[in-house]
Amino acid sequence: MRLLTIYNALSLLALVPNSVYASVLAIDYGADWIKASVMSPGVPFDVLLNKDSKRKIQSSVGWKRTDRLFGSDAFNIASRFPEDSFSSLKYLQSAPYKSDAVSYYGKISTADVIETSRGTVGVKRSDGEEWSVEELIAMQFAYVKQLAEAAIGEKVKDVVVTVPPFFSQFERDAVADAIEISGLRTLALINDGTAVAINYAMTKSFGETPEYHVVYDAGASAVRATVVAFSTVNDPKTKASTTQVNVVGVGYDRGVGGTEMDRRLREILVDRFITKHKRDIRKEKKAMAKLWKEAGRVKAILSANNEATATIESLAWDIDFKTKVTRNEYEAACSDLRDRFTRPIYDALVSAGLTLNDISSVILAGGATRTPMLQASVRAFVGDDKISLNVNADEAAVLGAAFHGAGLSRQFKTKTMKVTDIGLYDVQVTYLATSTSPLSRPRTITTLVFPAGSKTGTKKTLTFRRKDDFTISLEYKNLLSPGLPQRMLEAELLGVTEAIGNLTEQGVTDPLIKASLSLSESGFISVSSAMAYGETKDESITGKLKSIFSGGSSSSEGETQTQSLENEPPRETQSNDSSSEDAADAPKPDVKPREITIKLDINNHFTTIAPMTVEEKRTARNRLRAVDVDEAAKTRKEEARNTFESYLYRLRDLVDEDDDQTPFKKCSTPKERQSISEKLDNSFLWLHDMADVAETSQFLDKRIALETLEKPIIHRYTEIEAFPQALNNSQMWNWSTRLFLTEARANLTAEIEAGLPSKWTQEELDALEKTLKDHESWLGEWVEKQKKVKTWENPVIETTEMKARAKVLETQLQKLFKRKIPKPKKTKTASPPPAPTPTENVEAEGEPLAEPGDGSQIPLQDKLHDEL
Repeated sequence: MRLLTIYNALSLLALVPNSVYASVLAIDYGADWIKASVMSPGVPFDVLLNKDSKRKIQSSVGWKRTDRLFGSDAFNIASRFPEDSFSSLKYLQSAPYKSDAVSYYGKISTADVIETSRGTVGVKRSDGEEWSVEELIAMQFAYVKQLAEAAIGEKVKDVVVTVPPFFSQFERDAVADAIEISGLRTLALINDGTAVAINYAMTKSFGETPEYHVVYDAGASAVRATVVAFSTVNDPKTKASTTQVNVVGVGYDRGVGGTEMDRRLREILVDRFITKHKRDIRKEKKAMAKLWKEAGRVKAILSANNEATATIESLAWDIDFKTKVTRNEYEAACSDLRDRFTRPIYDALVSAGLTLNDISSVILAGGATRTPMLQASVRAFVGDDKISLNVNADEAAVLGAAFHGAGLSRQFKTKTMKVTDIGLYDVQVTYLATSTSPLSRPRTITTLVFPAGSKTGTKKTLTFRRKDDFTISLEYKNLLSPGLPQRMLEAELLGVTEAIGNLTEQGVTDPLIKASLSLSESGFISVSSAMAYGETKDESITGKLKSIFSGGSSSSEGETQTQSLENEPPRETQSNDSSSEDAADAPKPDVKPREITIKLDINNHFTTIAPMTVEEKRTARNRLRAVDVDEAAKTRKEEARNTFESYLYRLRDLVDEDDDQTPFKKCSTPKERQSISEKLDNSFLWLHDMADVAETSQFLDKRIALETLEKPIIHRYTEIEAFPQALNNSQMWNWSTRLFLTEARANLTAEIEAGLPSKWTQEELDALEKTLKDHESWLGEWVEKQKKVKTWENPVIETTEMKARAKVLETQLQKLFKRKIPKPKKTKTASPPPAPTPTENVEAEGEPLAEPGDGSQIPLQDKLHDEL
């Protein structure tokens, strides 16, 4: 019922041609699981199923020797190939090689981590092949893309991907790079808490007064809380309502989540094994992978039971491991996490300037919220009456992201919803002031441009008094995470000297440099544009007349302008429409200024963690395509081998059949069966010895060789089967044609006697009769010959030829039969035409009717078929 309500909330544009439809893919990429949904016309709005019809996919990619695996298959092979199974890659997105995130990853994974040329993290397979994290995640995105295209039957290009709200610029760049490598296009990145809020609002109605809720999302890698204000705004003109979803506060903890709880449970199992067997199992990668998988299973059992038994056969050194873990032991190992579970809610409320009394409910999302210990902590903090369980903990984020993507696309019509999000971190700009003297040391100026809590999708403009090229740097004010850099990029503004000179030549007395900074809807911060700006007075008569009716220049709407002197930090100034009373009383200028702008070039430098370059992404994409091509070739080879093998067994059963009355035996000679049998023996022998090293073409060639021997036998059988129907069809057209000729000649005679126009001429009917006699003669001769042919002999007359000859007769007959009666020539006399005689046929719409007297008027063609 809930899915039906959601589906009704999203209606597709029925008037848009299919040729312009564009599907939108949504991916909720988590450390443990991937959920996906695809928005496409005619496809129900729901979660995408994988090849095993599961609603979620394990976030894993791996190799079993040369075979690449995804999902649960990749996760499960870690116990056999621990260096070739890669999970929880979300921790490593854009992480510096020497960072706490990489150190923590070493505690939960058996993969070998390496440093890339960009200073980030890659992995190394057991065969020495190296892959960057972006490439591995791109493989998973491409796998989801294939599932989506198979489900809807068309190509998918645009994608919306969820990210944690605390993701930095570096991590968001890594996600965007992985998307591009996979062959998709980033429509938007959306914070997962915001996506859950959208899903919550899809089927809810709100009043004009904001209603505050907390989305509490506890996943595998982190816990985050998002305070969201829901309201409805009604347009007084159109009477249309818009649902407002405004994020007003966020709190998070990157060090607590389902993965950390799994790690602590595995430590319990490890300690039990070491205590009992006195051997350090931590260095055994296969054993640690087995224990990790078992810890996840035991944790799920402890969520519903007070105790669980962990059992692993041949864990290490041929030792079978078995132990019992109680919920109390497990919760005691995680006792220090209790306060950290609820701290994000407190932080989110503080950042929003609200208290728990202002909150209507706490919406639980994320798989870790099913853990009793975590649920108990949240309930104790907010109260039972605040807990809301009316969204799907696993699927709310991806369904909300899909709905958001449909709203961004012009191909879909959805419930009107306006979403605003915020940035979490203070972002500042630094640059060097102009030196006052050759010997003075340049001074660094810093200004805060996007304070924490700034709305996404906004711009700010910085104004400088500069005459030469200079550089501004974007950086986080505070350290986000140990090992993660603060500086994002350095933007070099080029062409300043030439632009200032150009403006001066045009009469500008006080030229300025303006740089626009953007905080995009997806959370990316950039220097979007830069220009040299100046004003000149229009001294013409027209300009002076215009100045009587207008004042000074206006600033761009929606931009916060910040000005600075040459050696002073930028400061915010009032816009022209909010001037003081003194300014309002001041006389207006006599001449309206004329604005002149010259665009400047921006050269971005990444001095810390750089996103992948175009060339690096192209190389990565080519690597993935090469893997796809190899896998496709391998798949074709396996299909060719399996098809050939099954064909051999089928053909052998036909040859070895004891019953001599089978169609195969009746339509083949002993010599033919002997040749096929010898070929079969050789093929089976070759398959046993050479199948593993053979090429795809060899399987096809071997099969074609056998099919060449079998084909004449199959042809005889199919001809015997098809002959009666072909003969009946030919005879039917002979009979229909003769019946038509009989009635047509009679009608022609009557029409000539009555002086009426006729559909046909005598020559046309004679030609049709000649074609009929030729067909009857040929059919009678060759049917008699075919009757003498034995079942194991080739037919003397092919059914294809019989059909072709019958078609000639059919075409000539239909041409005459469907012809409309010509209109009679108008006479000059006004007397009415004579009534039809009883012997004449009455015709309607050009169709000859049956003779009157039988109580019906049936077209000749229908009459012929009825009589048949």
